[in-house]
Amino acid sequence: MPSDAHAPIAGTPVSGLTATEAARRLAANGYNELPRPNRRPLPRILLDILAEPMFALLMVSALIYLLLGDLREGLMLLAFATASVGIAAAQESRSERVLDALRTLTSPRAQVVRDGVRLRIPGREVVPGDVVFIEEGDRVPADIHLISAQDLEIDKSLLTGESLPVRKRPASTAAAEAVAPGGDDLPVAFSGTLVVRGRGCGVTTATGRESEIGRIGAALGGIHPEPTRLNRQTRRLVRGVAVAGLTVSLLVMALYGLVRGDWLQGILAGLAVAMSMIPEEFPLVLTVFMVMGAWRLSRARVLTRRAAAIEALGAATVLCTDKTGTLTQNRMAITEVRDAADLTHGLDPRSDHPANVIHALIRHGILASAQTPADPMDRAFHALGRELDMSQAGPSWTLVKEYGLEPGLPAITQVWQADPETNAIVAIKGAPEAVAALCRLDGTTHAAMLSAVDTMARNGMRVLAVAGGEAPNPPPADRREYSCRLLGLVGFSDPLRAEVPAAVRDCLSAGIRVVMITGDYPETARAIAAQAGLPIAPLVTGADLDRLSPGEQAVRIREAALFARTQPTHKLTIVKALQGNGQIVGMTGDGVNDAPSLKAADIGIAMGGRGTDVAREAASLVLLDDDFGSIVQTIRLGRRIYDNLRKAMGYIVAIHVPIAGLALLPLVLDLPLLLTPVHIAFLEMVIDPVCSIVFEAERSEADSMRRPPRPPNSPLFSRALLMWSLLQGTIAFGTVALLFVGALRGGLPTEEARALAFVALVLVNFGLVLVNRSFSASLLRAVTRPNPTLWTVAGVMGAVLAVTLAWPPAAALFAFAPLPAHDVAITLGAAAALVLALEAIKPLWAKQLRL
Repeated sequence: MPSDAHAPIAGTPVSGLTATEAARRLAANGYNELPRPNRRPLPRILLDILAEPMFALLMVSALIYLLLGDLREGLMLLAFATASVGIAAAQESRSERVLDALRTLTSPRAQVVRDGVRLRIPGREVVPGDVVFIEEGDRVPADIHLISAQDLEIDKSLLTGESLPVRKRPASTAAAEAVAPGGDDLPVAFSGTLVVRGRGCGVTTATGRESEIGRIGAALGGIHPEPTRLNRQTRRLVRGVAVAGLTVSLLVMALYGLVRGDWLQGILAGLAVAMSMIPEEFPLVLTVFMVMGAWRLSRARVLTRRAAAIEALGAATVLCTDKTGTLTQNRMAITEVRDAADLTHGLDPRSDHPANVIHALIRHGILASAQTPADPMDRAFHALGRELDMSQAGPSWTLVKEYGLEPGLPAITQVWQADPETNAIVAIKGAPEAVAALCRLDGTTHAAMLSAVDTMARNGMRVLAVAGGEAPNPPPADRREYSCRLLGLVGFSDPLRAEVPAAVRDCLSAGIRVVMITGDYPETARAIAAQAGLPIAPLVTGADLDRLSPGEQAVRIREAALFARTQPTHKLTIVKALQGNGQIVGMTGDGVNDAPSLKAADIGIAMGGRGTDVAREAASLVLLDDDFGSIVQTIRLGRRIYDNLRKAMGYIVAIHVPIAGLALLPLVLDLPLLLTPVHIAFLEMVIDPVCSIVFEAERSEADSMRRPPRPPNSPLFSRALLMWSLLQGTIAFGTVALLFVGALRGGLPTEEARALAFVALVLVNFGLVLVNRSFSASLLRAVTRPNPTLWTVAGVMGAVLAVTLAWPPAAALFAFAPLPAHDVAITLGAAAALVLALEAIKPLWAKQLRL
């Protein structure tokens, strides 16, 4: 067992474990850490990829060509199949590192007792029954039952969301008490929390997955996000069309063989029909949009950890936000003071006068604080002192007496002396009731003080009283013997982030409900909500939820605007209840206590600067600069992404109509094959995805943030969008089919007619891109609207066409003959006529398409 310090135990209330017993328990319980998350095995990933219909069709087509001795076409189809495997593998989400972050957090160094000797060991080796010592600055290594404590305060914000540290007291009995991690004067310290004042000793009651933080880890491990609605819709659509396409392809094979007697050509024709009908680009385009969306979000200082959240952004209906560190700055600041001579009026310590009153009050608060502060309120006193350019105890001052917190007297008293010839200065700060008792206030002043405290508390402040006086030399043993006077009250609050009110207004104007969930008190929650511009009622506490049945919980959660005094389990319950009500839920947070709800939410948003590693790893999105206003920009980008995705999907349906029609046309009219598997694979794996990138780069529609979120169950393809796509595709098919049939009837060789039709199909493809760039913009705006990607794609398409027509090996592979200039001009004219016709029709669908 490693150790780096040995010291005998003096006055330890209970004996520690022996090294032998500790080793036995460590072997029985395992290390004080959490299990690693399950990873999806590589064979399962490959099996899922191989089950994709397009992959199977490409492999079968490649095999047939290889058996026929056509090495070039067979290898080309194999290359396309390999590309599809690579693309699908790249879509696999990165494995979560949430439990790894929790493991790091739960493994600090720990001081324990082994064989009657104090040892410092890795926190991961602490076992139940160990006597653990903790002191200021330590991270608690396990859940412990306190048996002694001196001025002990612990910051539990990452477990409870409370913005202030809480006092601890030793247990009155040796038996461990089962308590939740929240509130003052509890005899327990929880793993992962931080000691900010004092020291203590306790017996370990739980480690690893059995600890409070371990149960959060277990909750994380048990949350398995379901596939998003968009993924499910896309998957159903692709599989449904695949079944229909395969059915039609079998029919084509049979008819081709029976009518023409050429079963081999019938098999190739059937495969071409199947490939032409399956919209395999959908998953590819969805991946492109998610990757590019993540890049665009990164430019807005938002890190995307789970691409599925991007598609949910545009549908977000509820934003659940933590208070501490999310709406607020997670630091205490003095925002109001009240002079004892006039407790009815609050003063701004940075601007109000008389300055001598404020300076005396703050100076005594500093003198009653730790000179190297860890406590947030001590830090606030020192920060305000520096801001007001005040000096505290000088270099010659000596701290001659200190009185810590006592049961029933929660106040700090410190006595300072400048030199032996002068009386010492007494500085007291603490709970108003305790300071009132030490100052022996009369009834009138006491009542006025309590009234002022209530007023400040309703405004969301934590209130301390400050008193001062002179001490005799030497100072008495009992602090109650001092003669001190009340100087005033000091109000602390966790300041609201400056950008929050504007961001809340933007969310509300976009139809997004904002709900605050906090571990703080109801009064504090209402005060912060009012400052942020959120409704302050109805308010529901965690205790209220505990008293309700699941059905009643769902009703209260659906109606509530604020949640206060919540535990981690409540946050998860709230998110699940809202999702059960059909809402698309975004959840913001920064602490360990937020991690399960961040992971369960449709959109988990963590604060990157102040947030814990656990919250960042559990979230889908991370705000790198902790700017709450970035959430609004993120939602705007999410709506843009979804709008553009619908445009791309509508375009893909439209272009598949002429491809499928041209694959069936030769069979119906007894013509030579126009499109073989090579042509279709080329169109679908190269040209169509490249064209779809144009839609990703399109700007937002003008009303994207002035309309409500789309209905959570709205289909990707509305009836209007599907009909519009089919109409476009039918006109495109008719245009290319007329050119192909006319060329053959006009006596052109098959290879030249095929080249003419293929070029026309590519140009029509680009025309459909122009038509679908906006649901409402005119053709002129579609051409002039900034989108550099559009013209890059146009150049790529022109280069690809030039290569396929002019380079003999490529022309031979595609069975093309050289195409005269006048034939190219005919194809350009046909594509232009198509675009003009569709632009004339589009206004009839414009309103329905934007829904």
